[in-house]
Amino acid sequence: MTQFTLNGRPVEVDRPTDELLLLVIRDALGLKGTKYGCGAAMCGACTVHVDGAPEFSCQLAVGDIEGAEVTTIEGLSEDGTHPLQKAWIDQQVPQCGYCQSGQIMRAAALLSENPEPSRTEIANYMSANLCRCGTYNRIFKAVEQAALEV
Repeated sequence: MTQFTLNGRPVEVDRPTDELLLLVIRDALGLKGTKYGCGAAMCGACTVHVDGAPEFSCQLAVGDIEGAEVTTIEGLSEDGTHPLQKAWIDQQVPQCGYCQSGQIMRAAALLSENPEPSRTEIANYMSANLCRCGTYNRIFKAVEQAALEV
C-alpha cells in the first residue's frame, strides 16, 4: 500500500511500488487528464506536481511518492476556472490538445515560483514540455495573460 495526497484528498493504492505513477493515476485512480506521451521524460504530456514541483509521472514509481502531495490537471481547479485554464481558452492554445494538461501543469509551477516571468523566462521554463503542433507563441501569451491574474 502506498499512501499520498492526490488533488487535496488522501488516497491509498494497493499497487506494486515500482508501478509508474502515471499508470496508477490513469488506471487505478481513473483520472485521465494526465496523458501518456513518450514514456521517456522527453515530451512532458504526463507532467504533474509532486509537492509543488513539476515532475514527469512516467518516470516516477508510485512507491517514490509515499506521503507526497500530488496534483494533476483535475486538481488545478474543479471547474476549469484557474487563470491558466481560462487563458488557454482565450488564447486558443490547443490544436490537437494532447500536450495541454502537461503544458498547463508546467506553467502553473512556473507561476507559483515566479509570478511575473519575462517572455524569455517563460520560454526557458516551458522548454521541458513539447507541443508537436507548435503553438508555442500561444502558450507564451496564455502564460503571460494568466500571470496578470494569479
